[in-house]
Amino acid sequence: MLKKTKKLTLNPKFLRFFLIPTILFSTPLFINFNKAKAGIEFQWDQNPAFRKLKWFQKQNKRRFKNKIYFFLRPSDRKAELLKINLDIPKSFKTTLNNEKISLCKVRIGGFQSRTKCLEDIPADFEINTDESSLRSLNIYPYSPLPANKESYAIVFNVINPNRSGLYQFHSFGQPKGGSVSSYLGSWTIVID
Repeated sequence: MLKKTKKLTLNPKFLRFFLIPTILFSTPLFINFNKAKAGIEFQWDQNPAFRKLKWFQKQNKRRFKNKIYFFLRPSDRKAELLKINLDIPKSFKTTLNNEKISLCKVRIGGFQSRTKCLEDIPADFEINTDESSLRSLNIYPYSPLPANKESYAIVFNVINPNRSGLYQFHSFGQPKGGSVSSYLGSWTIVID
């Protein structure tokens, strides 16, 4: 007796149940999700008096040479500034000296241009280190920093700290004709 054998044929209806889900579920595996950068800043205490200031850094990796720009835009300065005070967190462990800090008139970069110092502003820099949780930097420009439509920046040429994390820098400015410094805003730097 001869046995009848069935010949297998590939049915297109049968293939679509296996081929389409395989393609759909394997496609996300080829995308590199590590390169996505989130633009979210989270704060525990939402204080209405907190002012977020703009900043830019060239390198955000630990122990890499970095150039950090702390911007003072026209909207951040209401009057001419005689003195700028910058509170540096104690956990931002890097070597700071006067040769690696500068104050300049800056062009803030975007999609078509880079951030660049246009003109150095002569100033005296005084770094205060004490036993508290903060270090501070006092900047005394030789002539008052004008309240015009130009943007200025405090520039750090530093090596990033060993620890990754968020570092919050607070700035205060003493206006011309005033004897007390007032709060200008804060920068939150991210080191990966």
